[in-house]
Amino acid sequence: MLEISGLTWAVTIGLIVALLAVDLVLAAWRPHRIGFREASLWSVFYILVAIGFGVWFASAHGGQFGTEYFAGYIVEKSLSVDNLFVFVIIMTTFLVPEEHQHKVLTFGIVLALIMRAIFIAVGATLLSLFSFMFLLFGLLLIYTAVQLFRHRNEDPDVENNIVVTTARKLLPVTDDYVGGKIFTRIDGKRMATPLFVVLVAIGGVDLLFALDSIPAVFGVTEEPYIVFTANAFALLGLRALFFLVKGLLDRLVYLSAGLAVILAFIGVKLILHWAHVDISASVPEVPTPLSLGVIIGILVIVTVASLIKTRNDPTAKAHPGSLRGHKEDEKS
Repeated sequence: MLEISGLTWAVTIGLIVALLAVDLVLAAWRPHRIGFREASLWSVFYILVAIGFGVWFASAHGGQFGTEYFAGYIVEKSLSVDNLFVFVIIMTTFLVPEEHQHKVLTFGIVLALIMRAIFIAVGATLLSLFSFMFLLFGLLLIYTAVQLFRHRNEDPDVENNIVVTTARKLLPVTDDYVGGKIFTRIDGKRMATPLFVVLVAIGGVDLLFALDSIPAVFGVTEEPYIVFTANAFALLGLRALFFLVKGLLDRLVYLSAGLAVILAFIGVKLILHWAHVDISASVPEVPTPLSLGVIIGILVIVTVASLIKTRNDPTAKAHPGSLRGHKEDEKS
């Protein structure tokens, strides 16, 4: 078992909060359009921070735990790219001005970290108390994989999401973004701006992704500290990655199918682990190094195949996939 001291937890959380604070300060202090060079530098910085942490973690706690961290990080990073698809759709749907997109993404990442921290605490507690939770998590991932594969060529219906429609009904919303404010007063009446609705939409998306990503990373490690750090470092780079790759996302036409395969693979891994523990020790388990190799292999194949497809067929366009079909699709 991995033993992490209170001091290590405190320093780790302090580092993550400090990095988030830098993002928030930059977003509030100098709202501007993020260019390719700036996005590239920030993306490299966050990746180097994640790798540096992994190297320290492996040297301090052993290669096995280090492998689990890197496997979890790669899983979360690949799932976060699908997050980016949906963020692009949200930004486009609500016509978010470019100078405010930095702020929206940073707040979205904060919300995602909070939700994931809650899910990690709950998930770790359930797994420690009930071993059959591995079976339930595995079945959840397989169900998610099937749904994602079925609707791999669709986009989620963001504007008609129940959370967004409820927010619009409960609060009066201004027509414009009012200089990037979340709330404002017009004729003495307190009103929300479209930026608030965007944050609500991103929060709802973060909740859905947390429901999938937390069981996924628990499929490669049972250690809450590794689950938390893998999620945190993957999400911290999300803001810069958005501005870096948003022009390239349309070319990843097979990404949602690849993610469906990865989720199904991890789901089977969790079920095998449950069977190994609760049914018979003769049931084989999937070792973490093999999981890491399979995940990387799938991502490489998906990326190369997508680039070949879009090169041969420029009209092909990627979609993030959806866990359910749209109402018009379901009726037909």
